[in-house]
Amino acid sequence: MFVKELTKRYDGKPVVDGVTFEIPKGKVTSLIGPNGAGKSTVMGMLSRLIARDAGLVDFDGRDIGKWKSRELSKRLAILTQTNNIQMKLTVQELVSFGRFPYSGNRITSEDKEIIRRAIDYMELKEFEDRFIDELSGGQRQRAYIAMVIAQDTDYILLDEPTNNLDIYHATNMMKMVRRLCDELGKTVILVLHEINYAAFYSDYICAFADGKIAKFGSVKEVMTRQTLSEIYKVDFEIMEIEGKPLSIYY
Repeated sequence: MFVKELTKRYDGKPVVDGVTFEIPKGKVTSLIGPNGAGKSTVMGMLSRLIARDAGLVDFDGRDIGKWKSRELSKRLAILTQTNNIQMKLTVQELVSFGRFPYSGNRITSEDKEIIRRAIDYMELKEFEDRFIDELSGGQRQRAYIAMVIAQDTDYILLDEPTNNLDIYHATNMMKMVRRLCDELGKTVILVLHEINYAAFYSDYICAFADGKIAKFGSVKEVMTRQTLSEIYKVDFEIMEIEGKPLSIYY
């Protein structure tokens, strides 16, 4: 997947301005930047949830707008910041939604096995008959990720998956994201506010500022004092833990 000269305007003002980059396949890429930098808008255009004003989103050699929705949903899954399903659903029922692009409302025996594996993978077996509104925030997030796993797509887009989670659940969520890539071979694109999670669990980082790409590259290429200080307008110090750069800002 790559984007070229991607642009979005609101009230005539560009919030995403001529963005061009390529997403490495089979890797974890995090989109970072301050509030209003354009990262969530870019994510929305990658997933077709937001219409672009100009530019190209190429998905497997075809403009993403030309894919039929059902076929695209077999290749690309998106989990947004707000997942407020108003129905009374159990974990198992929620996860079964991931099979809709394949079987519609008629769940097959193969679908049931895929659903079971997704629930087991996210360690939700003991909660599968519990209603999702009875779960903790971390458990609920895992249930939504299980639904995405059941959808069985090559690409997974996650918009702030650690939002509203405490440190314990946020860290476990990022470990799960890493497993999606390393164990299941998924290409994962995330929007993250916590740059140390981006640094520790990503392969590549795309840093945004003022609707444009400020820096794209490997973690070590982007996580530098100069780059982060310029993007966030605060002073940074960089240290390494387990060979990975982590930031302290003040």
